[in-house]
Amino acid sequence: MVNFSPLWISLKVSIIATIITFVFGVVVAYGVYNYKGKGKSILEGILLIPLILPPTVVGFILLVLLGKNGFIGQTLAPWNLSLVFNWYGAVIAAMVMGFPLMFRISLGAFEQIDTSILDAARIDGASEMVVFAYLAIPMSIRGILSGLVLTFSRIMGEFGATLMIAGNIPNKTQTVPMAIYFAVQGGNMREAWIWCGILLGISFLSIFALNFLSIFKT
Repeated sequence: MVNFSPLWISLKVSIIATIITFVFGVVVAYGVYNYKGKGKSILEGILLIPLILPPTVVGFILLVLLGKNGFIGQTLAPWNLSLVFNWYGAVIAAMVMGFPLMFRISLGAFEQIDTSILDAARIDGASEMVVFAYLAIPMSIRGILSGLVLTFSRIMGEFGATLMIAGNIPNKTQTVPMAIYFAVQGGNMREAWIWCGILLGISFLSIFALNFLSIFKT
């Protein structure tokens, strides 16, 4: 009988990480979109680094920073807080890996906006918060929602960084991708196929959601 705890852990980690990544990704993307100073391309490159690096490298860096000997780990030690080898660490790894995708898609959506409309609102006295909430977001909502769906799918399938920082602890940090990997390693192909089918189903639903967004716009 298959233990479905990896599915619930994956959903918990993915939903929490996606919500946080969505908020930060959109806000940072809008900030970069409005930034007109020097080094904008460098800033974009830095924010996209986790998308380029192998997930295990990202996981190793996070482990160094968040581990008991790392800067963040030592800072949290007096409060007996640990962000490694628990589901919190899995959320952090998912956020770091999903953020570049959410950021880049949101930035692309903002870049499609007619800037004259935003400038006209500013001239009329609208605050930047009003421009962001009532103009920029509605005008780019389809792209942003597409980024949300794709980011959730990316986070749901995250493996390398999560394994490095959260480990593979059954009923605690074992997500669906880990369950697939270790089922194959253990020769349990039936279980591996079940988990693959679940991820394929989630992927299909994500594609359906993206197509629905396209239909909704038209």
